[in-house]
Amino acid sequence: QVQLVESGGGLVQAGGSLRLSCTASGGTISSYAMGWFRQAPGKEREFVAAITWSGGNTYYADSVKGRFTISRDNAKNTMYLQVNSLKPGDTAVYYCAARMGWGLFRQSADFNSWGQGTQVTVSS
Repeated sequence: QVQLVESGGGLVQAGGSLRLSCTASGGTISSYAMGWFRQAPGKEREFVAAITWSGGNTYYADSVKGRFTISRDNAKNTMYLQVNSLKPGDTAVYYCAARMGWGLFRQSADFNSWGQGTQVTVSS
C-alpha cells in the first residue's frame, strides 16, 4: 500500500482559502480510491470528501459542499483539496486516505492508508 504525506495547511482568516495536497509514494495512486477526513480537538474524525480512482466521481459532506473541491492528478501521484470560504468551524487536522478500489468510500474503516495530517486553523 502507498504512503501518504499531506501538506498545505496553515493559519488563515475566516473567508480565506487554502489548497491541501496529498502526495503518495511507494506505488501509484491510479488504482486507489481516495478521500479527505478531518479531526477537530475533542471530536471524532469526520468525513470531508471522496474521489474515485479516475477522478470522475466525487462526494462531499454537507458541511463543506459548495466550498471545498477534491481533485487528483494521477500522473503526479497527488490528490488535492481546495478549501474556500473557510470558517472557524473548519479548524482541524486534515488527513488524506487511500484504498485500492473503484468506488466512492466515506467511512474511515474503508481506508487502509493514511497520512500524518496537516493542521488547518481558521481565525475569526
